[in-house]
Amino acid sequence: MTRPKPTIDYSLYLVTGRELLPQCKDYFESLEESLQGGVTLVQIREKNTETGEFLEIARRSKEICRKYNVPILINDRIDIALGMGADGVHIGQTDMPIAVARSLLPDNAVIGVTCNTVEHVKQAVKDGADYVGIGPAWTTQTKKLTSPVVGVRGLGDMLKALDGTNVKAVSIGGIKSTNALHCLHGAVSTTGHTLDGLAVVSDIVASPEPKVAAEKLATIVRAFKSNPPSRFSLPSGIYSPEYLKDRVGALISSIREHGPLIQQITNTVVTTQSANATLALGASPIMATAPQEMEDLSKAIGALLANFGTIADLDGMLLAGRHANINRKPIVFDPVGVGSSRYRRTSADTLLNTWQATVIKGNAGELASLANSQEVQSKGVDSVGTGFKDPVNFVRDLARKERSIVVLTGVQDYVSNGEIVVRLSNGHPYLGEITGSGCMVGTCVATFCAAGRLDEIGSESQLEDGKLVRGDMLVAAVGGVLALTVSSEYAAAREDVKGSGTFLPALIDELGKLSAQKIGETAKIEVFRGL
Repeated sequence: MTRPKPTIDYSLYLVTGRELLPQCKDYFESLEESLQGGVTLVQIREKNTETGEFLEIARRSKEICRKYNVPILINDRIDIALGMGADGVHIGQTDMPIAVARSLLPDNAVIGVTCNTVEHVKQAVKDGADYVGIGPAWTTQTKKLTSPVVGVRGLGDMLKALDGTNVKAVSIGGIKSTNALHCLHGAVSTTGHTLDGLAVVSDIVASPEPKVAAEKLATIVRAFKSNPPSRFSLPSGIYSPEYLKDRVGALISSIREHGPLIQQITNTVVTTQSANATLALGASPIMATAPQEMEDLSKAIGALLANFGTIADLDGMLLAGRHANINRKPIVFDPVGVGSSRYRRTSADTLLNTWQATVIKGNAGELASLANSQEVQSKGVDSVGTGFKDPVNFVRDLARKERSIVVLTGVQDYVSNGEIVVRLSNGHPYLGEITGSGCMVGTCVATFCAAGRLDEIGSESQLEDGKLVRGDMLVAAVGGVLALTVSSEYAAAREDVKGSGTFLPALIDELGKLSAQKIGETAKIEVFRGL
């Protein structure tokens, strides 16, 4: 008779490591405290311990886990798992094959396997694994990495390989309370497959207060699972052109009422006009780049713009984005010229794997590079060719992959939250004749995001008495694009504008004169829903 497998909650998966314990902290004491803090599954890992000692540690660990009804797994050692009656084992790519382990273990044993590639995941599913540990998400000090860091954004492709299966997935490698939410939010397939939990080592084991450390992580996982962020803020039917115009107009008033502080780490070519555009809209710019001030600034700003056109402030961007995430401030990422060099591409990957962008904005060449698409090439900061054959589905798919609002700029602009796509058809050719017009779009988007910022990271906007609660980043991104493109039309029509040289100051003037009425009368908006 086949015995049922234990029901396992993979939410907070502790992997032990006695070598990481703080001085004077007993291993068994630490284990029990971590269980009290909310650990839901324990894997005993002893890489350099004699068999007899390993068996005794595992037996005593099992006794403690049973007090809290938490299942226990053994890393690699089938003999230890059999000897102490574990609930299952976790094996690596170079360890015993799953089929052999299955033949030796009881029929109700749980078997998990480490997977570093999509092919590993597919093979684990084929071999009958119960769960996979996918990663490494980040570098880790607990073990020597034998496979490249996948990054948060690379986990989504692995999760997609689990579609249609009952195989569970946890992220492994460098998981801490400071990056746990980003990992949960960013690790999702384009089909919506998400993680079942996080595997943690040092953040709990190395803590002098493992109960507190575990509680912090458990709270993050529970909050995410109870209210996972959807790709859209409101039912797609609400987003009509009239609705968008109305909400953008309201954000213009909000910017001028509250004057939010907009931190901009931007390229040296456009610093002045970006600051002037921010001021014209009614916000306050701060062009701060020093890593040492990012923690303090993140508490005061309304939004962060990270534009790496001259890519001299990568360390500042890394810290600024991390602290902006912690303080629930919107981040607009503008990967200027990302396809131009390997350094820019790896830098963009590093940034997006370190923090969660709220909005990603770029031209066709830049976004194609982020999406690893060969459909559009770039030359410096410019796109080459006619653009995407199907921009609507391109921006929708990229928004789903990145879990961000995506803004594709060009003759026509496209904005998507992964569910709907908004096409904007305003603008004037003079925008293409001045330096930094694309960067100014990023500035405007960040300013509008500050006005419409989410009250709580991961929360969704809701209807309240028929009115939108502030926090819809899709509307904010649409508003930022329209601010510049609509203003450009009014600027170009002025009698004092004779060409690109007189256009730029007039554009700043018109940003200062932008109103809800002008948006309502001039904005050209189309909304696409569904696939």
